[in-house]
Amino acid sequence: MDASNYRRVPVGVVAPRDAEDVAAALAVCAAAGVPVVPRGGGTSIAGQATGVGVVLDLTRHMNALVSLDPAARTAVVQPGLVLDRLRDAARPHGLTFGPDPSTHSRCTLGGMIGNNACGAHSVAWGTTADNVAELAVTAYGGSSHRLGTGWQGAPDGLRELVSENLAALRTGMAGGPADGFARRISGYGDLDALLPERGTRVARAFCGSEGTLGVVTEAVVRLVELPAAPALAVLGYADESAAAQAAAGLLQYGPLTVEGMAADLVGGAAGLPRGGAWLFVEMRDEGAARALLRASDAVDGLLLTDPAAQRALWRIREDAAGTATRMPDGTMAWPGWEDCAVPPARLGAYLREFRALLAEHGLRGSPYGHFGEGCVHVRIDFDLVTAPGVARFRAFSSDLADLVVAHGGSLSGEHGDGQARAELLPRMYGPSVIGLFEAYKRVWDPAGGMNPGILVRPARLDENLRFASLPPSLPFAGEVARCVGVAKCRSTEVGGPGVMCPSYRATGEERHSTRGRARLLHEMLAGEIVTDGWRSAEVAEALDLCLGCKGCRSDCPVGVDMAAYKAEFLHHHWAGRLRPLSHYALGGLPGWLRLIAALRLAAPLNLMSRFLRIPGLERSRPLPRLARTPFTHAWRGPLPALPPFPGLRPDPSPGAAPLPGASPRTPAPQTPEGLGFRRRRGWIARRAIPAPPAFEARGLGRSPRGSGAQPRGTGEGRVGDPAPQGAPGPGPGAVVTVWPDTFTEYLAPEAGHAALRVLRAAGLEPRVQTGRVCCGLTYISTGRLDTARRVLRRTLDAVGDPQGPVTVLEPSCAAALRTDLPALLPEDPRAPRLAAAVRTFAETLEEYAPHWQPPRLDRPVAGQTHCHQHAVLGDAADRRLRERAGLTGELSGGCCGLAGNFGFEPGHHEVSVACAEEQLLPSLRAAAPGTEVLADGFSCRTQIAQLAGGRARHLAEVLAEGLPDGWPEPDVDRM
Repeated sequence: MDASNYRRVPVGVVAPRDAEDVAAALAVCAAAGVPVVPRGGGTSIAGQATGVGVVLDLTRHMNALVSLDPAARTAVVQPGLVLDRLRDAARPHGLTFGPDPSTHSRCTLGGMIGNNACGAHSVAWGTTADNVAELAVTAYGGSSHRLGTGWQGAPDGLRELVSENLAALRTGMAGGPADGFARRISGYGDLDALLPERGTRVARAFCGSEGTLGVVTEAVVRLVELPAAPALAVLGYADESAAAQAAAGLLQYGPLTVEGMAADLVGGAAGLPRGGAWLFVEMRDEGAARALLRASDAVDGLLLTDPAAQRALWRIREDAAGTATRMPDGTMAWPGWEDCAVPPARLGAYLREFRALLAEHGLRGSPYGHFGEGCVHVRIDFDLVTAPGVARFRAFSSDLADLVVAHGGSLSGEHGDGQARAELLPRMYGPSVIGLFEAYKRVWDPAGGMNPGILVRPARLDENLRFASLPPSLPFAGEVARCVGVAKCRSTEVGGPGVMCPSYRATGEERHSTRGRARLLHEMLAGEIVTDGWRSAEVAEALDLCLGCKGCRSDCPVGVDMAAYKAEFLHHHWAGRLRPLSHYALGGLPGWLRLIAALRLAAPLNLMSRFLRIPGLERSRPLPRLARTPFTHAWRGPLPALPPFPGLRPDPSPGAAPLPGASPRTPAPQTPEGLGFRRRRGWIARRAIPAPPAFEARGLGRSPRGSGAQPRGTGEGRVGDPAPQGAPGPGPGAVVTVWPDTFTEYLAPEAGHAALRVLRAAGLEPRVQTGRVCCGLTYISTGRLDTARRVLRRTLDAVGDPQGPVTVLEPSCAAALRTDLPALLPEDPRAPRLAAAVRTFAETLEEYAPHWQPPRLDRPVAGQTHCHQHAVLGDAADRRLRERAGLTGELSGGCCGLAGNFGFEPGHHEVSVACAEEQLLPSLRAAAPGTEVLADGFSCRTQIAQLAGGRARHLAEVLAEGLPDGWPEPDVDRM
């Protein structure tokens, strides 16, 4: 599968290392009569990256930027190179590659050449074909060709084919790029580039062939000048039709982009001007943008010059391919007619008729896209499962093809025809051109082995639908089908607030991406290839490296929650069987810690843990130290005073050299190399590991996250999630229930005491929840869902109806109560009430003590925001609280890598450390003197302690430290 509606099962996958490997694979396949499908990032939306033969995965090894020549403005690239890597290399020279699909963080140059991809900036810089100078191509059978301008390197017979069909090329392919309509991508849409008057551009004609002619092994591409300070004008119009009609008129001002979208897709997005539809028009500089604003007839406008603000709005557009898959009522919408294009002057009329056609067929969709070039993207709520639904899909496709052709358009405007539209090409081209396409393929591929069923002699558009193998009646089918394959999880970009997908970035393997795991679960449910169902070892292996970070829940445009899918799989996979020891040791952690506390065994167990390791856990990981007195047991006397300046725990290694930027009162974090690791091509290779310093549990929770210009979620929760409800509003002395989560109770009571002190200082009345309460997190993460449900029911019995906010200091526990509790107990009306009452520490202060001024601490911060906070809770309130306290700077994005039980399980240590090396550990090494290290999450703080040699603190501890000396200890009521 790719990002389309189609599924074809290959016989195998080959990951060639170089052009010689490609030639050898093509020779073997040709000798055996096995088809070949070249594949890049697998983001194709029409099905052309699926195949029944051998799939060549060009991303694993053939992904190099061979060279870049700034003077000539060219680059030599391999087909598996991700576009953003080329753009990153070109940017320091003031250059970029012009075409930029919204999938730029994971699409490959080879895939862009295969589809003749375009993107937002093609209105200024053209299609991929416009920016390709030369191609190295290997044909089916293994012959090699070097293509450029002229006939040199072309396959035998191509020159003669063109000479014999000049009339068909000149008349049958009129109305394309040579005539001003750049988005004619359908079929072999640039075949007329072989005409002598067009320069006999053989490399250009090859672009857009969708893997049906040969395999690109290297390309010389042209680069364009990158504007130094582009400005974004956002224009609001009354409706979509008005925006579409205005788009063509803006082209005279030389825009870099003219992107359009309507309120039914992004109406709830913040920061947009008034209107029912918008055009995003990027100009080369602020002056040009202001001139455009003055000349436009928009009802409202907005000018953005700040790069961060521009990126925030562009992210809305880039995620549209995913967000458009969810209709307002929650039903799914699908690709299939993703990128039709008409001449820009006809776009307004076309969209009106398109909307009418949708209504006629009883369908819904939200158009958006490259309005400046007449290219429209849309996801439509097809029923692709039932026979009547598939019949309607076919009928609509036929009618829409006629509508596009009637407006002088192209069935595909940038993604290619694949299987979705190739059957309808005769509606767009006459018989002579269709015959010419077939002859062109025969010249290149006489055996017909390259990607059969695509473009020439195509399969029907309603064949090979992926939903046929996954009927909705199957349990869990709806969740698995949610993944539409846009592959944002395959991004290797490091930095910024996003989390998804840490395991893929560590391994580079598709099966360790969110999409890869979803596809494996699809095959498991289908039962055709993965035949042992929930007991599948292949699926278990792929899910084993899922950290359960929930990053995909917020970062995936369609909200796939692989952590929840993993829990469901483990629940079935181990049902009725003896589980791994870690599931009992870590999954049952709340019960074990409660028993240890009852028997008062914390001190002896802390001593024993220095010498002994628990079977079934990672031996290189020491266990965190247990608190001698649990949080809720300390109420019999005054709460212990906080240390006057706790800081980071001293490094016991007397010879350890401080890292640059370490505070004089805190030892520098120790590098992973100092703990016995060395770097190795993106991974961390383990050598002999000296025992890290014993962990001193003085305030472990999980942290809120800062994010620069684009926050990691919102203060009220993830975009699209309902805001927390159900707690009374703020008032003097409002009662706040503090939740004694397992980590605060038994491992970090000082964080709890600090929180009580701060809440009381803010004028609130904190009370600590009593009884056996637990969020069930450890049972959920190990797939012990029946036990989790029992624990959660017992928790609801103990809590009753919450009266006021429930403040949870540990972000992972707050996230579990907010989302997993109502999901696991959907029939219990108490579950959503407790979930709605849950607040983070910062949310509590912001909502219930809005006028309280925290102590001014005035120091920089570094550290980690917990993944679950990013994915479920949002961190806007935390960032605002830090700002008010004078804590400047941002916490690290990504994942710390420990991820609860993940980092303690055997076989996970290298991936765990690799995740920490992405952002967290480098940020600690770069910290300036006096930097406060924050991490509200227990896992994050443990990872910092074990890999960096120092202690991070919960935000509550840092604020409590700044309260006036002699502040009275709070009175705590038992509940």
